[in-house]
This record gives sequence, structure tokens and C-alpha cells, in this order.
Amino acid sequence: MIVIDFSFAIALFSLSVIGLIMAIWLLTKKDKGKDLGLDPKFIWYCSICTYTYINTKEEVISICPRCGNYNKK
Repeated sequence: MIVIDFSFAIALFSLSVIGLIMAIWLLTKKDKGKDLGLDPKFIWYCSICTYTYINTKEEVISICPRCGNYNKK
């Protein structure tokens, strides 16, 4: 039978759990090469209140979320 100290067993168990969590985190990390840039065609400027907002719908006319004004590209 192998005899180990209780504090050594707790430390070994804690390190193995932390190592397992880190390994899972590294293997499931999916956004390594993800580009977070924004296409300029989705950026709209309100002509009335000068609010800048993002509308990802490909429309010709957009409604400003702040003042409700219709804006045209």
C-alpha cells in the first residue's frame, strides 16, 4: 500500500483538476483566428441627431434608434 500525506493528496488532486480545466479550455477555444472587423456598409450616421449606429440588415433606408429619423445611404 502506498502511504501519502493528506495535504499532498489534496494538492495533487487540486492540481490535476486545474490542469483538466485548463486543457478543456484550450481545446474548446474557437475564436483563435476570428476577425472582429466591421464592414463599413453596416455603419449608419443619422443626419438629424448625428448618432452613429450599426444596422446589419442590407437595406437602403434605415431608422435611427435614437430619434426615429429615416436615413438613406
